[in-house]
Amino acid sequence: MVFSSMFFLFIYLPVFLLLYYLAPKVLKNGILLFFSLIFYAWGEPVYVVLMILSILINYLGGLEIEDLLLHKRRKEARAICIEVVVLNLLILGFYKYYGFLIDNINALLHIHLKHHELALPIGISFYTFQTLSYVLDVYKKKVRAQKNVISFGAYVSMFPQLIAGPIVRYSDVEKQLKERTISFNKFGEGAVWFIQGLGKKVLIANNIGKTFEAIQMLGPSKTSVLSAWIGCFAYTMQIYYDFGGYSDMAIGLGKMLGFNFEKNFNYPYIADSVTDFWRRWHISLGSWFREYVYIPLGGNRVSVGKHIRNLLVVWLLTGLWHGASWNFIAWGVYYGILLIFEKYVLLKVWDVVPGFVKHIYTMFWVMIGWMLFAASSLGSAFTYIGTMFGAGGAGFVDATAMYELRSILVLGIIAILVSVPYCYRRFSKLLFLKNTDKGKYVFISFYVVVLILSIAYLVNATYNPFLYFRF
Repeated sequence: MVFSSMFFLFIYLPVFLLLYYLAPKVLKNGILLFFSLIFYAWGEPVYVVLMILSILINYLGGLEIEDLLLHKRRKEARAICIEVVVLNLLILGFYKYYGFLIDNINALLHIHLKHHELALPIGISFYTFQTLSYVLDVYKKKVRAQKNVISFGAYVSMFPQLIAGPIVRYSDVEKQLKERTISFNKFGEGAVWFIQGLGKKVLIANNIGKTFEAIQMLGPSKTSVLSAWIGCFAYTMQIYYDFGGYSDMAIGLGKMLGFNFEKNFNYPYIADSVTDFWRRWHISLGSWFREYVYIPLGGNRVSVGKHIRNLLVVWLLTGLWHGASWNFIAWGVYYGILLIFEKYVLLKVWDVVPGFVKHIYTMFWVMIGWMLFAASSLGSAFTYIGTMFGAGGAGFVDATAMYELRSILVLGIIAILVSVPYCYRRFSKLLFLKNTDKGKYVFISFYVVVLILSIAYLVNATYNPFLYFRF
């Protein structure tokens, strides 16, 4: 089930919200858990068993770890923590990397080990990282173990952010699982976030993504340099508005239920370095790796050699987290190398570089990186990137490129403007004037229009999953 579907908007969500708001406080987490499991089971019913198993393993593990720590049996608590962490990683590894591993062993050793293709449980990377953060934080005494299995299950399976994040650490919602504020104003704020995200997804991401798909289908021999760059730009905007739209909807749904999730994006395309870009993009993932991998390895308070190692380990794992494919691994290592270069070479002279040069530099490397990310394989990624630099067979510009440029021009300008905070704030001031009564009506009317346009689009749309569903 996806947020941007008629069934979710007009049946699932209204029924859930009605029961959720009518229920007494003691039953709200139970209703949230029940509907979250339905949401998860909608696409792949068999994997709801895996979700329940994950809930039970980490719930019982957390209780056992805390009990052992209370009785000063730290070594045993550490052993249980390691066992639970390893079990979580084995489940993730089996479903996500088993086939990739077998294929590479076959290629390396020239043998033919057979394996069945396993459907990837939706959102397994996200909820596994959430359960890992819980177990590790219990062991480090940052949080108390959750005694109520229903509340813990609601945390792990919470449908607003279950499928594609943001990654919500238990420490962020520990108190909210027990006590949270539900009000008309908070519901309205959540609705604004949700409609904003829905508009980003169905009005911008879905439509601009069609350009990239059309250019991809041309093949390198029929793709000009300009076409390749137009496609690259289209995907750069598509993934931001697709993933950013989902995150906005997740934040909005959370507010409707009384939860406060942290922002997952902070205008990443205004970054003035690759380092700055990763402070602004998928903030919850970067925060998770920093807390549970980078800092335990020593962070930057080590020798230069070890710091470089730490960065490469984190970015190799970041690439692997996104998918079992060599292009994702290359994508992770690519960013690790760029960040090391910036840290030890470029940033020493960065202060004297003009701002617009910094921005062009950053977006150049980010856009190249997205072509590694978007490709189905490492070979196809290199082929597409090569076409961007003249290796294709259609020259610099052709009729197809001009057609795609005209098709994407208006939507592309809108996408650029909305991705820049200055333009967004000026637009908000001019349009909304929220401090006046008239401004409030304009504000509400604007979001109603966005909602109507989004629904009109969805009426005739086919299945439109979010890009991050495959992770």
